[in-house]
Amino acid sequence: MLTWSPGRPLVMGIVNVTPDSFSGDGLHLRTDAAFDQAMRMIAAGADLVDVGAESTRPGAQPVAVQEELDRLLPLLEKLMAAGVPVSVDTIKAPVMAESIRRGAGMINDVTALGDPAAAAVLAPQEQVAVCLMHMQGEPRSMQASPDYGDVVVEVTGFLHRAVDEAIAAGIDRARLILDPGFGFGKTFAHNQQLFRALPHLVRLGLPVLVGVSRKTMIGHVLDKPVSDRVVGSVTAAVLAAQYGAAIVRVHDVPETVDALKMLQALG
Repeated sequence: MLTWSPGRPLVMGIVNVTPDSFSGDGLHLRTDAAFDQAMRMIAAGADLVDVGAESTRPGAQPVAVQEELDRLLPLLEKLMAAGVPVSVDTIKAPVMAESIRRGAGMINDVTALGDPAAAAVLAPQEQVAVCLMHMQGEPRSMQASPDYGDVVVEVTGFLHRAVDEAIAAGIDRARLILDPGFGFGKTFAHNQQLFRALPHLVRLGLPVLVGVSRKTMIGHVLDKPVSDRVVGSVTAAVLAAQYGAAIVRVHDVPETVDALKMLQALG
């Protein structure tokens, strides 16, 4: 089971084995390159890597279970053999089951157990952490016209219900992590309000994962392309840490690790 301490969030490195990653770093069917990327992240100070084999960027199309497994499992097996702590980013119960069977220590589900079979797969796996994320809509259309009365209230309510449902399904509360889902069915204003409300979300009493690395919300502020959003992404990770985030999910591991070290030393 993952452990974290106040004041120092875990750094989760992002490894995409997809052909259509929004950040342009997808390593589709390039197992050795993806493995090398993950190992560089661990060497730079990442606490774990989050491996995704199905894109959830806006407009992304669904991937069949077998195709997702074909992309994921060769890399997962290599990472397990190397002793790397791995989270698997998936929404499908069969992929969750295979990932856990091969040694994954965390399931990162952007649908908060939207697959009806997911809870039954996860409930018996007492050492596997489960991240529940909020998303309005689904990836193909989530950014078409996001709408909320009060985004903080609605996201908080959703996460409360997701936790209650997970516990009712047999998943211990101590295994749960919350993700407000920045960029998943939200405008810049929604993201901004949610980010500023992170201390409120932290007070729900469960670890909060923050993933804003290189996203459109960074580009909105800086007016820069994905490749030039490192500074903005690292700054957001530091702010998330100050607001109490337990995990920051990032592309730029060395820079984020250095920034968090400085925050610890001088904050």
